[in-house]
Amino acid sequence: MLHLGGCHCGNLTLRLRLTRPPMDNPTRSCQCAFCRAHATRTVSDPLGQVDIAARDGAQVERYRFETKTADYLLCKACGVYIGAMCDTPDGARMVTNVNTLDDRDAFPPSSTFPNHDQEAVEARMARRAANWTPATTHGF
Repeated sequence: MLHLGGCHCGNLTLRLRLTRPPMDNPTRSCQCAFCRAHATRTVSDPLGQVDIAARDGAQVERYRFETKTADYLLCKACGVYIGAMCDTPDGARMVTNVNTLDDRDAFPPSSTFPNHDQEAVEARMARRAANWTPATTHGF
């Protein structure tokens, strides 16, 4: 199933392919201050694919905090957070902010709120490699 979306100004666009219908994909928003402040609803599918393109790569902000193990991708022009990406031994993996998808209302309205504060970096990276969506970027 293909889902299209991007940031508000159109600088960042994304194509998300999921293997299940939207309502069968649980959304999450971790307990960190960043996700809570942005009211995120993220989704991932290790068997899917997400492709992100930037019209102007200079307008893409890669924000890192805490463990510095993931890039939180934001548009500098409009401020929209589209998802978090990290590098794994099997390539880039990402969680996508459902709120940036054109069909956002097709996904579950409520998220779970996992707390990863005490997770060791190695366990965090293994979880992401196993659960996050394979990702490619273009133009940044």
